[in-house]
Amino acid sequence: MYTLHASPGSSAFAPHIALEEIGLPYKTVMMSAGHPETKSVEFRQINPKGRIPVLIAEGFLLTEAPAILLHLGLTNPAAGLMGSDTESIVRAVEWTNWLSGTVHAVAVRMVWKTDYFLPDASTHGPLIERGMEHLLSAFALVEDKLQDRQYALGDTYSVVDPYLLVFFRWGNRMCIDMQGKYPTWTAHARRLEARDAVQRTITQEGISLWE
Repeated sequence: MYTLHASPGSSAFAPHIALEEIGLPYKTVMMSAGHPETKSVEFRQINPKGRIPVLIAEGFLLTEAPAILLHLGLTNPAAGLMGSDTESIVRAVEWTNWLSGTVHAVAVRMVWKTDYFLPDASTHGPLIERGMEHLLSAFALVEDKLQDRQYALGDTYSVVDPYLLVFFRWGNRMCIDMQGKYPTWTAHARRLEARDAVQRTITQEGISLWE
């Protein structure tokens, strides 16, 4: 059985959906919003990085959302969350690496975790503004990449799609006009919202995609 350390609406939302899609037994350790529990000594013994998500099974511990998503997709081929051909695998890596390493770690953090870069709150304004510019540029690229396709990898749903849903929801929470600016991405989000696994995860985490 897997155990997923998560927090409602965090980047762990994507692996949580993937676990629901796979249908294997699992449990969640759900932290509070902002997940301050990751700063505890107990959690640092699990993940010295002090970050979620963390996926644990007997004799196995994995951190970082992209790695967890790829692991779940590749080790559960019957769920159809990852193509078996090299092209689909490397495209999934391309997507998840960019979303995690650039969009999340840089743009989102500049807007939401400004003190990570600058401890003096009086200097945050320009950094937040620049972070939002980076974020809108990245979101425009997502919109463009989703043109003329049902899902991130084409016609086949994959682990990349729930990861995109994380950023779509964050955009709404940042008061970006996601539906007005990104109609193709919005249609993608609505397709995902209709999936049973996504609905179950939304209910379990007590969140909304649209606020």
